[in-house]
Amino acid sequence: MELVKPTTDKFTIAAALQEIGSLLELKSGEYFKARAYKAGARAIAELTEDIGKLIKQNRLTFVKGIGFAIAKQIQEVYATGESPLLKELRSELPPGILELANVPGLNLKKIDQLHKALGISSIPELKAACEAGKVRQVKGFGARSEQKILEALASPVNRKPRLHLHHALRISERIIEFLSTAPGFVRAEAAGALRRRQETVSEIVVVAGGQRPAALVDRFSRFPLILRVEERSSRQLVAILTEEIKAALLAVQPEDFALALWRATGSEAHLRKLDLIAAKKRLKITLRGIEGLRRKGSKTKPVRPKAEPEIYARLNLQFVPPELREDEGEVEAALKGTLPDDLIKTEDIRGMVHCHTTYSDGKHSVEEMVHAAEQMGMKYITITDHSPTAFYAGGVKIDRLQRQWEEIDRVQEQSKIKILKGTESDIIADGSLDYPDWILEQFDVIVASIHSRYKMNEDQMTRRIVTAMRQPVFKIWGHALGRLLERRPPFACRVEEILDVIAESRAAIEVNGDPYRLDMEPRWLRAARKRRIKFVISVDAHSTGALHNLKYGVAMARRGWVRRGEVLNTQGVKAFQKAVRPV
Repeated sequence: MELVKPTTDKFTIAAALQEIGSLLELKSGEYFKARAYKAGARAIAELTEDIGKLIKQNRLTFVKGIGFAIAKQIQEVYATGESPLLKELRSELPPGILELANVPGLNLKKIDQLHKALGISSIPELKAACEAGKVRQVKGFGARSEQKILEALASPVNRKPRLHLHHALRISERIIEFLSTAPGFVRAEAAGALRRRQETVSEIVVVAGGQRPAALVDRFSRFPLILRVEERSSRQLVAILTEEIKAALLAVQPEDFALALWRATGSEAHLRKLDLIAAKKRLKITLRGIEGLRRKGSKTKPVRPKAEPEIYARLNLQFVPPELREDEGEVEAALKGTLPDDLIKTEDIRGMVHCHTTYSDGKHSVEEMVHAAEQMGMKYITITDHSPTAFYAGGVKIDRLQRQWEEIDRVQEQSKIKILKGTESDIIADGSLDYPDWILEQFDVIVASIHSRYKMNEDQMTRRIVTAMRQPVFKIWGHALGRLLERRPPFACRVEEILDVIAESRAAIEVNGDPYRLDMEPRWLRAARKRRIKFVISVDAHSTGALHNLKYGVAMARRGWVRRGEVLNTQGVKAFQKAVRPV
């Protein structure tokens, strides 16, 4: 869609930057420039300050991710409704390039050939041309390549792209913000796997309630990050966003919101079990309400619950929080009334654990990290920079450790928040902890983690961790299985055996809030709970901004059924310090 008039809408400006980035990506040798424009698009979409004010005060470049070149494009779009660079790129590349480039086997050269020969600029046009046998007649194509294109169009992609939880949440927030200006809008909320807080998602689902559902659908159809619309009706729209992630909107009347959100949130297995329970009670749950079935087959007037707890109450079940709706035993527990009713919440956390500073690979100083935690209302913070073996992360050698402690003492004098001196000590290959014992004994807290030799076999890795967990000092098992979501799988080890050892030793397990780790996964947290093992929810923060990772760690803990009393950093300063003191 051409930009033809001035605009103050940050989403329209963000969409222009995103398109520039995507088009640059398709041109050879422009990868880094493309990435910069996409980062700029995200920064603008997530602005909380008025963009016009930033431009007038010449402060665009103060926004992280916005350099001088990108700021110039933003100013152009804001003032004239057009980006000269976007206009140039569109003229250089064939129409529909962003959509067609996702078809396996089609590159820029082939798309250009198809456009020049057949005027193809969209997926439907490409499919129609293949079915009519026209593509095989274009130079560089043949019957075989035509058939492959048809097969690619007919088959879903083998592996759908997935977004990390924090990224998907940001996009859903932008969608909801965009919808909020639609006529009759009342409320909206993310649903599906995102609301269940799965670590990564392949689809963003939003349920919106409003007096005019069709107006909500119409508004969403103009969301700037939409690449193409796949399905549309008066109540629903499914689209592919610029990052090839699917986004779906379900629009309902306000009185239908609770049921629609419930149905769009639970896993299929969870919902199936609840439908069976409803049927046994001669009830039927539809988007129109909860209907009673009389003996002669007639139905009672549907009851429209105002909130999700009413749905579970009608089935004589405990309320099941969204994070638990995976069919992992929660329905059976709700029937018995044994679901935890005190799952951990973000507001329960009183101290920030696992924080890095410039003494190793952190971006901010001790003072900056402490001040940021204090501003968030925390009562204590652990400074746990890397140990010497982690040389690639600027591990802190003993001489520098002394300087760090002296700096912590200076900062403590000016701070109300308690600063605990700690380390993220490497678990080295033989299972011993980095730093000699006489140093380890002087820390307030030890996070013990693996950062190297991930490819040990199952026996070797199990022995390594078991040895570490049996060390007489109290330690927190950091980012336990070493996974990096979508990049590195958990390393091989016998987790149950390690948990058995931890249950008998002086140790706790970290629930890591880094959105690229979120380790350990919920099934192992549930296994640890059965052994009465304690947890620490950490931020693994390498910057002040990363202190906000706390909510992701809490989300994983909730998925693992972790209760408030099982988390050590819900305690006050003295109790926490006593619980984690190494000796």
